[in-house]
Amino acid sequence: MEFVRGVHNIKSRHKGCILAIGNFDGFHLGHQALISKLQKERSNLKLPVVVMIFEPQPKEYLFNIIAMRLISLRDKVNYLYTAGVDVVLCITFNQKFASIEADNFIKKILVCKLGVRFVCVGDDFRFGACRKGDFFLLKKIGKNEGFKVIRTATCLDVNNQRISSTAIRIALIENRLLDAELLLGHSYCISGRVVHGDKLGRTLGFPTANISLQGKRLPIHGVYAVEVYGVSNFPLPGIANVGTCPTTTGKNQQKLEVYLFNISKNLYTYHIKVVFLAKIRDEQYFTSIKKLQSQIKNDIVKVHGYFNDNNNFNRIHKNGIICK
Repeated sequence: MEFVRGVHNIKSRHKGCILAIGNFDGFHLGHQALISKLQKERSNLKLPVVVMIFEPQPKEYLFNIIAMRLISLRDKVNYLYTAGVDVVLCITFNQKFASIEADNFIKKILVCKLGVRFVCVGDDFRFGACRKGDFFLLKKIGKNEGFKVIRTATCLDVNNQRISSTAIRIALIENRLLDAELLLGHSYCISGRVVHGDKLGRTLGFPTANISLQGKRLPIHGVYAVEVYGVSNFPLPGIANVGTCPTTTGKNQQKLEVYLFNISKNLYTYHIKVVFLAKIRDEQYFTSIKKLQSQIKNDIVKVHGYFNDNNNFNRIHKNGIICK
């Protein structure tokens, strides 16, 4: 798979393609169904599948907010690669791009730059200056320019719930990890590089790996039983805290800290994946470090109890999807 950053890096070899446009946050079952559909078109048209995504996400730029993302850009690209996408085109969403008129976006980028033959967008997709472009404009111009346009069908899970990134965020905020996992089609996880922290965990007797969130906000908050990949050849059990560490820092920035059981390895610069399995409790403020230490010990006992149930380690879920 090839990763292309920016319209200016589109080359002549990328011209003539099957294109999907969207945020693809979480790469959930709906996204997976869409890519599967494009794979079939690739077999028919003998053309590569290109996915266009945006950084920052349009909502983040237009409303000047830090969106609550499900996955990082790196994880998104990895999911798309695993699904068999040929090219990921990452567009820098800025004032210049946001001001492009809808018809110019189609003609100058989709037609002239990419030479699209088949385009798939979400049922609520809007584009161009002031969000004036939509599916119907795409279809109208596509008819004249010789490319086909389709909208993604509504995808429902086995409980007849609409699959969307928003529904997954809500499930995670409401501590419904299993519901989120069923919508995602995979466990909820966060990947990142281990960076230096304030070393307080080591002082408390529980040295933690601090995962860089690069300023992003997560839809989860509290203490969790986790599995960690990327340290050894097999997943390692551990306990993670997602929050602002009110007892020790009092800062507002969200952090992800992981304590791995019986591991003394130096993990700095490692890129690891943290899979969230079960919530133990909410993050809370303690009036003393001693009380915090006591609570951490209790949390670890609970997590050990969780993993003592063999059914809770390396679980395999078989999920269903209905599209209509």
